[in-house]
Amino acid sequence: MHNKIYYLRPPMRKEETVDHNIKSAWHAIARMYNQQAGKYEITTSIGFVLLNIHSEEGMPATKIAPLMGLEARSLTRMLKTMEEKKLIYRVPDLIDKRSVRIYLTDLGKRKKELSRASVLLFNNRVREIVPESKLKVFFEVMNEINQLATTEKFDPSMFKK
Repeated sequence: MHNKIYYLRPPMRKEETVDHNIKSAWHAIARMYNQQAGKYEITTSIGFVLLNIHSEEGMPATKIAPLMGLEARSLTRMLKTMEEKKLIYRVPDLIDKRSVRIYLTDLGKRKKELSRASVLLFNNRVREIVPESKLKVFFEVMNEINQLATTEKFDPSMFKK
């Protein structure tokens, strides 16, 4: 049984919900990044994978999916595409032959730097417009929402009308 009972508030318009605002902001950011990425013949997802792979030391393939919140199957398809585009190459681990390490090609390193520049440009622009005090509160609130979403289980029986 649940310890807490939550009382339903009057219906909210979607614009008043936390999840709608997070989702719509993320979609706008993703569209902007996809427009940028398209100029460099990659996608936002590929750019984020590139950003997560160390330029010199590479990264075990098994570590990439959890970093990005992806399912292994989705990452496998993406890595295949990235390999076809000559952005990465795979090297079997010398000790554990079942494990594969992903390395960036020279082209992959260049695309990673373009992705990095796009992320920095956007974040610097946000910091020019939004005061540091508001950003501090934003990050605190986002951390609290993330904690709530990852630790609490919601079940309709928790709600009383």
